[in-house]
Amino acid sequence: MSNPADQDDTPIASVAALASHLAAGSKPRADWRIGTEHEKFGFRLPGAATDGSASHASQAFAPPPYEPGGIADLLEAFAADPRAWEPILDNGNLIGLKGLGVHRGGSISLEPAGQFELSGAPLASLHDTEAELRGHADALRPLAQALGLGFAPLGFHPTATREQMPFMPKSRYAIMRRYMPMVGTLGLDMMLRTCTVQVNLDYASEADMARKLRVALALQPVATALFANSPFKEGRPSGLLSTRAQVWTDTDNARSGMPRLFFEEGFGFERYVEWVLDVPMYFVNRDGRMIDVAGGSFRAWMAGRQPGLEGLEPTLGDFDDHVTTAFTDVRIKRFLEMRGADAGSIPMMVAQSALWIGLLYDDAALAAADALVREQPWERYIALRAEVPARGLDASWPAAAGSRPETGTVRALAARMVSIAGEGLAARGIRGADGEDERRHLAPLLPIVEGAPNQAEMWLQRYHGEWKGDVTRIFLEAAI
Repeated sequence: MSNPADQDDTPIASVAALASHLAAGSKPRADWRIGTEHEKFGFRLPGAATDGSASHASQAFAPPPYEPGGIADLLEAFAADPRAWEPILDNGNLIGLKGLGVHRGGSISLEPAGQFELSGAPLASLHDTEAELRGHADALRPLAQALGLGFAPLGFHPTATREQMPFMPKSRYAIMRRYMPMVGTLGLDMMLRTCTVQVNLDYASEADMARKLRVALALQPVATALFANSPFKEGRPSGLLSTRAQVWTDTDNARSGMPRLFFEEGFGFERYVEWVLDVPMYFVNRDGRMIDVAGGSFRAWMAGRQPGLEGLEPTLGDFDDHVTTAFTDVRIKRFLEMRGADAGSIPMMVAQSALWIGLLYDDAALAAADALVREQPWERYIALRAEVPARGLDASWPAAAGSRPETGTVRALAARMVSIAGEGLAARGIRGADGEDERRHLAPLLPIVEGAPNQAEMWLQRYHGEWKGDVTRIFLEAAI
C-alpha cells in the first residue's frame, strides 16, 4: 500500500467535480507509461544473528520485526544516501522513502507486516521496467544481508501464522487492523500474509478507461491463474495454487472483487465516483494525524452528516486517500491498477506487466481482447474468480468456437491472451539494447500456456520431491 501522499486541499464541490478530478488523469498516447509495484516477504537468513551477538537457528526464516535489526534499519540503510531517498515519517517512525534523483517518481513503502514494497516510477518501456526491478533487487540484497535478512516475493507467507507476523507502526494499519475482522474472516491474512505485484497503466479518455477496465477486470482471474505463486500455508500445502487470491474472497467484499457495475455499458467516472462514495471509510488524515472513521460514509461527510468529522471539510486529497481503500481487482485512480496477481520471480513480474501492456496499449490488440472477453457473459468471469485459487489454469472454461473439446480450460483462454499481447507488443516496436522488442518479456508465459507448471505447481513439485516436505526451502530458492 502506498505511502502518504501530498494532500490536495481543494474542497470538493460536487460528485461531478470528483469525476472531473479522475478524468484529469487522461493522457495522450505519447505520455502513457508503465508503473510496476511489487511486494516481498523478509526473512531471517540461516545462521544470522538476531540480537547482534549470536546466531539462533530457531529464528531462521522468521519474519523480521520493525526493530531492532529489522525493517527500520533496512529503511535507514537505503536513506543513508540523501541524494537517492527522502525519509517518510509517521508519528516519528520511518515508514517509507520517496525517490530522488534517478529514483524520482518511485518510492519504497511497507505493507502491514513489513512486506517491503517498491512502487516503481512511471517508465516508457518494459525494458526499463526490468532494469528497475533488477536494480532494486541488486540494491536491496547487500543492505538486507548486512542485517541477516533475505527477501522472497511470494503470494502468501509459506510458514508463519498470523500471530507470528510483526506489525508495522503505520497509523492507517492500526485502524484497518481493528476494523478488518468486522467485515470479513480473512482481512488480517490479507494485511499480514500476502504479497502482490501490481501494474499501473494510463488511459486516454473516459471511454478508453471504461474499455480497458472491462477487459482487464474480466481477465484478472486468468492472470491470477497464470501467476499463481502461493501454494503453501503454515508449512504445508494449502490445497490451493493461489492462497493469496482465496484470501481476497472474504476480506471485505464491500470494497473488493469485480463489481458488476463496472461491466455495464455507459460506466464511467461519475458512476465510479457514486460507487466509491458508498465504500465504507477507514480514516481521514489531518495535520499528520489519522482520524479513525472506519465504517463511516464519505457521502455522508460531503453532506455534513458524518459523526466524528464535524467541522472538517472534505477535500480532493481526502477523496484520493479514500480511493486507495477500494480494493477491486482493477482499481481506478488517475490511472488503472491491475491487482490480480501473486508476487513472483522478477521475470514473471515483468511478464505480468508485458501481458497487460500488450493487451491494452495497442488499439488492434485492445479490440481483439475486447472481442475475446465478450465471447462470454460477465457473470462467467466473476464466477471464475472463485474457481482459480484452487484449480488455476485447469479451471473449466467454454472452448472457443472450432476448438477441440479438451481445450475448454482457462489455460486455453490464457494462451489466447498471451498471443494477443504478443501482437500488441510487436506493434509497439520498442527495442532494447539487445535489439529485441518487448515480446521477449512474455517468454516465461509461453511454456505455461502450453502446459508447463506455473510457479505454484513448480514449488509443489519441489516440495514433494527434492525438498522432502520442507517448505522452508522456498525462501532461499525464491529470494531475489
